[in-house]
Amino acid sequence: MAEPILVTGGTGFTGSHLVRALVADGQPVRVLARSAGRARDVLPPEVEVVEGDVVDAGAVQHAMRGRAVVYHLATTFRQAGIPDARHRAVHVEGTRLLLEAARAEGVRRFVHCSTVGVHSHIERPPADESWPHTPGDIYQQTKSEAEILALDFGRRHGLAVTVARPSTIYGPGDLRLLKMFRMLAKGRFVMLGNGKPFLHMVYVDDLVRGLRLMAERPEAVGEVFILAGGEYGSLAELAELIARLLDAPRPRLRLPAWPFFLAGALCEAVCVPLGVEPPIYRRRVAFFTKSRAFNIEKARRVLGYQPRVGLEEGLRRCIDWYRAQGHLPAGAPTTGVGAPIRL
Repeated sequence: MAEPILVTGGTGFTGSHLVRALVADGQPVRVLARSAGRARDVLPPEVEVVEGDVVDAGAVQHAMRGRAVVYHLATTFRQAGIPDARHRAVHVEGTRLLLEAARAEGVRRFVHCSTVGVHSHIERPPADESWPHTPGDIYQQTKSEAEILALDFGRRHGLAVTVARPSTIYGPGDLRLLKMFRMLAKGRFVMLGNGKPFLHMVYVDDLVRGLRLMAERPEAVGEVFILAGGEYGSLAELAELIARLLDAPRPRLRLPAWPFFLAGALCEAVCVPLGVEPPIYRRRVAFFTKSRAFNIEKARRVLGYQPRVGLEEGLRRCIDWYRAQGHLPAGAPTTGVGAPIRL
């Protein structure tokens, strides 16, 4: 049955995929967006747009009116220069305002999108939902605080809250991994560290299906679910697979990570006060040093969640989209024999 839905973060990568999937199924969707113009540019015309920020109580209350389901995906960018106060305002205070408005409106289900980043480095992978929170920066810290707040609010006030922790999200439309693809295509990719840390990714369409299951299944209420792909591998394996799909040379150059971590700290200290984007910063270096791999058995068992897009197929689709958009030079159809994976 069609239910009136509110999506925050609906103009972002994951949010826009979610909105398009809901609209395709005939669901009436409203989006709370800071820029109505951008929302109308990237979202289907059927979507109702309320212009406003999640930190604005009036805008939140207006957007919440008449909604039965909320998907809260709004987040800050993970980049240097964003004040700690902005991360806290969006993730914690914005979540609080949405929860209070949802309770007042009698919302049926509140799906809160967090991140596996609340676990930071996984020392003995794979980790499940019971793994302790060990956030490594202000982004992860405030995301951790927000999901704890959401679950506690749901318990205390009888609001049906459920929390998703997606792994690294990828798919057509995402540009965060484009630099890695470009460097591999040119044979210039440099691995920082030994390449052994794991990276667990989730294809965006699989994530959207998981989020929608969380809005539907009664067993999801009060629970946390890691939503990730059905396979993962090391960074070295991932880089080799992408190179094969691009018909590019196998990446071989490796450098120690610690000098780049120090350089990133120095760049941040100099550039951020001047309002300049650092050429390198610690979070990018941490990508090569922190291991992240997860067990998705709970989502499978409780939600019926099952990733449908394998890693190799998902990467192919990314490459095809990058080429179609002119982000990568045109090449032969993507091929590859696949990299070792762990299930």
